[in-house]
Amino acid sequence: MDVVIGPLDLAAHVDEALAVQAAAFGLGPDEVAVRRQIVLRHMTHPGARALGATAGGDLVGFVYGMPNDRAHWWSTVVEPYLRAQGNDAWLDDSFVITELHVHPAHQSRGAGRSLITTITDSVPEPRSILSAIDTESPARGLYRSLGYQDLARQVLFPSAPKPYAVMGAPLPLRRPRDGPGGT
Repeated sequence: MDVVIGPLDLAAHVDEALAVQAAAFGLGPDEVAVRRQIVLRHMTHPGARALGATAGGDLVGFVYGMPNDRAHWWSTVVEPYLRAQGNDAWLDDSFVITELHVHPAHQSRGAGRSLITTITDSVPEPRSILSAIDTESPARGLYRSLGYQDLARQVLFPSAPKPYAVMGAPLPLRRPRDGPGGT
């Protein structure tokens, strides 16, 4: 089944999106309830935008983000880690990929790559930053293939059970080369 990438009114489809995130990230009902309020608040920030991936009319993936603001909670947590590595300037003039999730049944088919490249192609910021669980994973492999590099590792978020890595990439994101292994 073909996946279609397009604009997503995330506030109107927050429950569908969080069902995808819960399946992809293993979230329970209490975590989903907390994240619901966070997503709705984020979507009120200037410049916040979201895209969805649909298959057969069902939402199977989504991405959202916004221009970074050093006053936002995420920035206040990651700033000391970035500063310790000499990378805190990445918090300025950056578009943050706040969440990117694809339902496990639709992973490894290019939906995540299409979501993140499409959303970052439309932003005015010259670079993008994000955080991902600090372990070797398909997600981190995807980010590296797009040009993201580790800016800080072993970043601890309050109440998160695992450390994260903060990654950054210049925009536009790197595309696969034409030819063998390319698109």
